[in-house]
Amino acid sequence: MMNFYSENNDGAVTQIYLQPCQLFALHGEYRVTTVLGSCIAVCLYDPIQKIGGINHFMLPLWNGIELASPKYGNIAIEKLIEKLNSLGSKTSQLEAKIFGGANQVSTILNIGERNILVAKQLLSEHKIPIKSENVGGTKGRKIIFETNTGSVLMKFLIK
Repeated sequence: MMNFYSENNDGAVTQIYLQPCQLFALHGEYRVTTVLGSCIAVCLYDPIQKIGGINHFMLPLWNGIELASPKYGNIAIEKLIEKLNSLGSKTSQLEAKIFGGANQVSTILNIGERNILVAKQLLSEHKIPIKSENVGGTKGRKIIFETNTGSVLMKFLIK
């Protein structure tokens, strides 16, 4: 997983830019920024352990042919849950916030809409409640996720 870190030695929050097809979860205080169009970001947060993680996936379902990567929603969500569990969280303690899934280009594929459905379906299967969401529409979004508090700032991008 390649990330762009902005290290600070003065106690400031570490800044991370999350590229498409990546996920991030670590103990500590991180501010993770990403930009979404039809892609989805699922932010998971454990309020008991005070730990959070985020993914950024492009397509809804892995086709079984290429590498099973976080490019696909079903892989990205499973991997993020696994990563948080490996850091001491329990799936039953997680809560979700989801963003993205814009339909920026008119196509019959409806990638954004299908990404939204996969995210909601998988979170429901894992019994992870969605505490907030801002999905769909036609505008892209920029989000900033605070891993130690679970807070997310979002703004629409102007076309």
